[in-house]
Amino acid sequence: MLGDLLRLWVVITALGAYISIRTIYRLYFHPLSHIPGPKLAACSHLYEFYYNVILSGKYLFEMEKMHQQYGPIIRINPREVHINDPTFYDEIYASSSRKREKDPKFVPTYALPGSMVAAVSHELHHLRRGILKDFFSRRSVLELSEMINERVQALMKRLEGFRIAQSTVSIDDAFSALSSDVITSYCCGKHWGFIEDPDFRNDVRKATADAASFTHISRFFPWLVTLSTFLSPRTLSILMPGKAGLFGFLESFLEYAQKGASTGKRKSMLATLADPSIPPQERSFHRQRDEAFGIIGAGTETTATVLTVAFYHLARDKTVRDKLQTELKQLMPTPDSTPTWIELERLPYLDAFISESLRIGSPILGRYTRVAPTETLTYKNYVIPPGTPMSSASYFIHKDATIFPDPDAFRPERWIEAAEKGQNLKKHLVSFTKGSRNCIGINLAYMELFLTVAAFVRRFNLELVDTTPDDVRVVREFLVGFTKNGNVKVNGKLSLVDE
Repeated sequence: MLGDLLRLWVVITALGAYISIRTIYRLYFHPLSHIPGPKLAACSHLYEFYYNVILSGKYLFEMEKMHQQYGPIIRINPREVHINDPTFYDEIYASSSRKREKDPKFVPTYALPGSMVAAVSHELHHLRRGILKDFFSRRSVLELSEMINERVQALMKRLEGFRIAQSTVSIDDAFSALSSDVITSYCCGKHWGFIEDPDFRNDVRKATADAASFTHISRFFPWLVTLSTFLSPRTLSILMPGKAGLFGFLESFLEYAQKGASTGKRKSMLATLADPSIPPQERSFHRQRDEAFGIIGAGTETTATVLTVAFYHLARDKTVRDKLQTELKQLMPTPDSTPTWIELERLPYLDAFISESLRIGSPILGRYTRVAPTETLTYKNYVIPPGTPMSSASYFIHKDATIFPDPDAFRPERWIEAAEKGQNLKKHLVSFTKGSRNCIGINLAYMELFLTVAAFVRRFNLELVDTTPDDVRVVREFLVGFTKNGNVKVNGKLSLVDE
């Protein structure tokens, strides 16, 4: 008994000594010891764990307070810095001429180890992005504009039914159904018909919410990500029913793709991922499934959220609505006119409205780490050694009052005023991040936004029903933003636009 107690005492003493020595090293001798920030954040990951896991996605907003106290550069955990300065953004998210890698300790956040977004090295990311780069180019997106417009018009038909019945429509569900149909049709060769579902049923949205709720847990317990690949479908359905359901759908689509499915004159994305010319390890089942889930999930939730927030603000401001409708009527003489994306891009107020919607409504607001593996970077008087994880959350850039005065106000005019002064305000629009690892689906998202806003605004006015600012106010971050009740929610009734 005495021997057991002695051994326990030795273990506890050794553990205490280890923690003490590590703490002293992190606070005073670590290469980042000169970076400002709370001492607890510098010496332990428990600070971040408390806010993101225990308090459920609150660390981003604690970081906001930290910046207010310590300045534009802070040490947010023992090995990572965050910089809130728009002038340094392009240093962190640099172009392909400068190597930028992912932090291997951060990528478990995505819980998709086979996806492009989880590729740590510059070379692996370049390979995976190269497989799909042409698929998401502007030229390729334009080639499939007819498919996208067909889905937009299908949604307008459904919304007309709600208008005639004068029943309340869930705007967020409607836009999620649209974005899911577009991205699945674009990637898989056929859509899942969510728009036609009576309740806008959306498995993709549920799956994305499931995955998002586990992001911070996955980061701190990365072995759970590995374990999930070995879980039976039944066990996974208990832990994350939405994600398990989507995986089931994807399995059938992967089989479909392997049979040579095509979209029009070209292969679907899934067929491209299974092409025999790709190295065998890059076309495994789990690799294809993870890539498909990542792109379909991101392609659904991001665009749908931007549209939902955009129409919430449009319904609250008749001046903005009237300006937008007046401009659209010049290009769209009738409500069922179908202008092209290229034509719509030329409308200055519509372009400004979409830019403002992306700034204030983008759900991608968390920090996305980058690592400069060989460069020593310098921010003001602070040296950032090679290999240091660093980030700059879009949430802070888009709320910077020095760039966007009165940042919480929805003002499309700010973009037009800046252009008239010769200012390039769009260089600070970072909804898709920047550099060699920016969002691959940016062109598809823009086309969907332009076509949908134009079709909706030309036909309908929206009156909010049982919707408050809290229903769109982001207060939690799981890489994407959530309100206190989860996804953004907007309900309303529709009426026809006066001719």
